[in-house]
Amino acid sequence: METSGAPQRLRGTTSWLLGQATTHAARLVSEALGAVGARRYHYSLLAALDEFGPASQADLGRRGGLDRSDVVATVNELADKGFVERRPDPGDKRRNIVTVTPSGVAHLRHLDRVLGQAQESLLAPLSAAEGEELVRVLNVVLEHQG
Repeated sequence: METSGAPQRLRGTTSWLLGQATTHAARLVSEALGAVGARRYHYSLLAALDEFGPASQADLGRRGGLDRSDVVATVNELADKGFVERRPDPGDKRRNIVTVTPSGVAHLRHLDRVLGQAQESLLAPLSAAEGEELVRVLNVVLEHQG
């Protein structure tokens, strides 16, 4: 992504640079996941289930940063493919508990590799140490925000 044609005032603004990098990163990830029939939301929900275990759809939305309606649609898509199971919560029949299946874990591992390649492409101009530092600094910024 070319930024040298942008005004110096913008190229010196962290928020503008982050926005430009985000646009580029989102495109790379969307294309990479789309090539294997997946979406970012699929990855987010499978990763949350794998790391935290079975969860309600509301908890999945909070952990994955998804809107409630997107969670329902994504869980439906993943359930149709056999990657998750949805069952009524024994403690509250009004809500569902979602669990990742063994084929969902295998699919997540595949998506990890696909996403890793997209990340490598995004961070290609950086050394490994610079990439790690970027991740560390961005986590500090995000944790400070809330």
